[in-house]
Amino acid sequence: MEKQLPLKEELASLHWSFWFGVSFFVAVIVAILSFGIFLNKQLSAEESAPVTSISIAGEMPYTTRLDIENAIEQVNLGNFFNLDVNDVQQKVAELPWVYSVSVRKKWPDELKIYVVDQKPIAHWNGDFLINENGKTFQADVQRLPEKLPAFFGPEGTEKIALENFRDLNKLLDFSQLAIDELVLTERFAWQLILDDGVTINLGRDNRVERIQRFMDVYPEIKLNKKQDQQVDYVDLRYDTGLAVGWKTIENKERV
Repeated sequence: MEKQLPLKEELASLHWSFWFGVSFFVAVIVAILSFGIFLNKQLSAEESAPVTSISIAGEMPYTTRLDIENAIEQVNLGNFFNLDVNDVQQKVAELPWVYSVSVRKKWPDELKIYVVDQKPIAHWNGDFLINENGKTFQADVQRLPEKLPAFFGPEGTEKIALENFRDLNKLLDFSQLAIDELVLTERFAWQLILDDGVTINLGRDNRVERIQRFMDVYPEIKLNKKQDQQVDYVDLRYDTGLAVGWKTIENKERV
């Protein structure tokens, strides 16, 4: 037969169980609130933390780090989480030599900027440069490490000029020649000035065939020149044959 606790002892046991449970519950609530306050303080501190490191990388033969730093000097870098990477990207993209840019944040305090510069192929109509995709842009040509060929043509013919430059230059390379200047007239006639100073008139049609004809006869033309002569131009605007203009070495005038 079980022994029953006296009523007074039983009530005391229940009393302490109740208050223990209440105390435990209160302790849990206090712990949760304390952790919440601590976490909120940590997040607030992190949100107010400034960007202290800027990483700049990419393919930048023309754009300098100083260019990029100056471009974003008005951007507020005082709050890592509130920093607008699109704003940074837009400002860097406006730099004249920049072709593309990507920007991202790296926790806890770093801004990473990756820049790819334009790849200039030639000058365009004196005031612009043309890139490898046939798009024109303006930038400081003093930063170019070497001389570029010059293209001239009507507005909207940039890609046509670039395509023909590449095709014709490949052919001329077999004769160890290259295009220094390419002109596309309003009537879509083509004229080339080569790196040895010779002007080639190709006309409107059959450009590849005419270049090939030039390459076939040009060595013979040079062999037949007089001692004080230099080839001035070769006119290939004929179905067959060509015309040659000469200039004297002393005064460079056509004769």
